[in-house]
Amino acid sequence: MWAIEPILAKLSYETTNFLNTFATRIIFCLVVIALYVLFTDKRYFRVKRVYLPKLIYLSLAATLFADLMYIYALTRVPVINAVLIGHMQPIFVILIGFLMLREDRITKFDYFGVLCMIIAGILVTTKTFENLFHLKFGTIGDLYVLFATIAWATTAIVARKYLKELHAATIAFYRFLFATILFVLYMLLTTGIAVTNVYQALIGIVVGIGTILYYEGIKILKAAQVSALELSTPFFAALLSFLILREYVSLMQCIGMSFLFGGIYFLSKREVLE
Repeated sequence: MWAIEPILAKLSYETTNFLNTFATRIIFCLVVIALYVLFTDKRYFRVKRVYLPKLIYLSLAATLFADLMYIYALTRVPVINAVLIGHMQPIFVILIGFLMLREDRITKFDYFGVLCMIIAGILVTTKTFENLFHLKFGTIGDLYVLFATIAWATTAIVARKYLKELHAATIAFYRFLFATILFVLYMLLTTGIAVTNVYQALIGIVVGIGTILYYEGIKILKAAQVSALELSTPFFAALLSFLILREYVSLMQCIGMSFLFGGIYFLSKREVLE
């Protein structure tokens, strides 16, 4: 699902802009998750008032800022750049957890993992050995994805620290609720929302299904297994972007993906040993 999302976004941009694409994305995503909660357990809609500030932050930072920044960045960067930089989120989760929360202990495996991911980001954004030699580290679009990744990391920390008692379906629903209300109101008061292609709806459905499958998966699998399985995203994203969008992946970017795999391996290693 995460690999399909940027492909649908790029296809949507052929007839509309990123604002309309994002608006319909979060609307359909919220509907899919709401239906899931409705047919699973209606009690998941209920939440204690004490959790609302954290859920509001989650929605504004992860959806209204990070997701919007990511969708906008896709108008400027290839799919593989966006997907791989987005998967560098563990770097910032580790650093924020260590520097701000003072709870997470950084091991040698974390250092190796972070180093591999940094190398992966450099290789993917530079694309060629010539760009690397001349220190041309990507574009402003790559930087936008990085901002989104940092924001996602902060929400992961908040969810882990303050929302452990909530069911995953509740977190998923409220992650999109407040952002959808605010952004839809903004669009209706300004340009309005125009639906010009089916991809605008499909992207929301795909993200909604992906969110549900992800949260259901992490209830069954260990975090290390989830991290390993998520490595399929860059592979499928590269394959789909080539087949559908005719975006080519350079040798340097392929090497970068291999470093990403190494980074996830080292970051998952501690849990496996424990």
